Amino acid sequence: MSLAAPLALAWALLTIPIVVFYILKIRLKQVPVSTTIFWRQIFDEKAPRSLWQNLRHWLSLLMQIIWLLLLVGALAEPFFLSEKLQARRIVVVIDNSASMNATDIAPTRLAGAKQAAGRYVSSLRFHDEMAIIAAGTHPRVVCGLTNHERTLQAAIQNIPKTDGPTRVSEGVELAKRLLGESKAGQVLVFSDGGFAEQEKLIDDPLVKLQPIGTQRANIGITQFQVRRSLLDPVGYEILVEVCNAADEPAETRLDLDLNDNPVDVLPLKLAAGETWSRTFEKTSPSGGLLVAKLSTADALLADNRAQAILPTRHTQKILLVSPGNLFLQKAFEANPLVELKMTKELPTSYEPGVWHVFHRLVPKELPPGASFVVDPLAGSDLWEVGEPLANPIVTKQDSESPLMRHVRLDNVILPQARQLRPRAEATTLVGAVSGDPLYFAHIDEKRRALVLTVNLDEGDLTFRTTFPILVTNALSWFAGPAGEMREAVVSGAIANVTLPPGKPAVLRSPNGEVRPLPEKVEKVLIGPLDEVGIWKIEPAVIEASTSPVAPLEELACNLSSKTESDLRVPAGWQAKSATGIAAASFFVRPIWFYLIAAAWLLAIGEWFLYQRRWIG
Repeated sequence: MSLAAPLALAWALLTIPIVVFYILKIRLKQVPVSTTIFWRQIFDEKAPRSLWQNLRHWLSLLMQIIWLLLLVGALAEPFFLSEKLQARRIVVVIDNSASMNATDIAPTRLAGAKQAAGRYVSSLRFHDEMAIIAAGTHPRVVCGLTNHERTLQAAIQNIPKTDGPTRVSEGVELAKRLLGESKAGQVLVFSDGGFAEQEKLIDDPLVKLQPIGTQRANIGITQFQVRRSLLDPVGYEILVEVCNAADEPAETRLDLDLNDNPVDVLPLKLAAGETWSRTFEKTSPSGGLLVAKLSTADALLADNRAQAILPTRHTQKILLVSPGNLFLQKAFEANPLVELKMTKELPTSYEPGVWHVFHRLVPKELPPGASFVVDPLAGSDLWEVGEPLANPIVTKQDSESPLMRHVRLDNVILPQARQLRPRAEATTLVGAVSGDPLYFAHIDEKRRALVLTVNLDEGDLTFRTTFPILVTNALSWFAGPAGEMREAVVSGAIANVTLPPGKPAVLRSPNGEVRPLPEKVEKVLIGPLDEVGIWKIEPAVIEASTSPVAPLEELACNLSSKTESDLRVPAGWQAKSATGIAAASFFVRPIWFYLIAAAWLLAIGEWFLYQRRWIG
């Protein structure tokens, strides 16, 4: 045995004054009395004793000396050398992913994991060290290596719940880096086993597993996405996928609501392990919050509901300047978001806020705003007109541009196209084999212009589905990001958003937590978004306001994970736990703790014996 503070043994010298005060003869006080008859009798019965005769109550003195020596021994902090040589380094990895919010273990699996980890913290030996890692959406060290029990217990209880994916494998790798080259290192994993690379951890001798959860069946929405229709400007398509993560068939009902108004209801009968998916086509110019819900009440609520945001589609006034072309006219009239007016002559003035389509007739200077030019016969301030091209074949196409989304013009002949030479900076969207641009875009501070050089009266371009899609893409490009649909993100993902220039903004989570966003940055990455629901980007409000703040942008976040929706604990995970984590044991405190406890017990015993008059 060794001592951490051997100088504390000097306090044992206090036994000397204890013995001295115990045997010290008390000076009698002189008091005048009327007679000494009775005092003489007492004096004869209790004759004066020698100094050492005062030690007749040696048991009381012995207990006091032992009590002092116990306290001195505690101050010296004794420990066994084997304790230091066998000290362990332990890293606890707690899974706080979405599946750990399941309620098959009351109140949740995460609470059960915290409780189990807390019991193991209480079983640590004096010289052991432990660290805590949360392995949810983003693995992180919650508490570094320490042997302070209260710090470890507080770190475990402060691990938050998330709706993100499991990152146990990454958490174990982080734990191994914390252990370093320690020969007595150990990684303890508290999880339900719903992650990849399970077999690798099961076979790892450094890792011990504690399964959390039961073989609970669950039905969840594993995919939910919405996109704009390719042909209908106010239409949208819904992709829904539902998975039955169970060993038995199940029934449920799928409800689709838009702004709390029913859109569709579909009863589902799913076989064991079946994945069902379907696409719905709907229309709505007003937009709103689209919600998919399952009627089944199971152990995991996060995957019973999925959301998407449909932005409002605003109508736009368009002036068509053309000597007449039915195909071009119908391409705009078929769009319910367009208020079309037509004229056969160039206007003398241009109304602000109106988009202009120039077919053959072109002004010398394009007006501010949006302009779509088709088959120009003359030049303007943005281009010069050259010689006609003899049946140019499309060989170049910018497939990355949103203007060419779902448009294929490869090897298509555009008859009677004209050679155009841009005078200003332009982006070629479609080019001929000769290198001449057939369709290009121009953007400056005041204007957005698209120029398509093709004779619509010749060829078959207007008979192809490509033509109305081309027109729809042009209208969306003119409108900019307003009204465009943002894809719902999967929980745990990172989203790229554009912030308003010069305005500080904050990110508000579905539970109301506010996170500041960087200023003077146009685009920023936010996330990981580890909570399902609607995340909002709002302007930063300096002073409190009673009126609600309109969000600058909203993002829908859904669980959408088959791995997290499957609550069944893998069989191999349970089998490994039989030789897994040891239960808490007694006598794990340092020796000084037991010495102090013995001193308290001795003091209580002495008080009891004194009260019983067994000792003086």
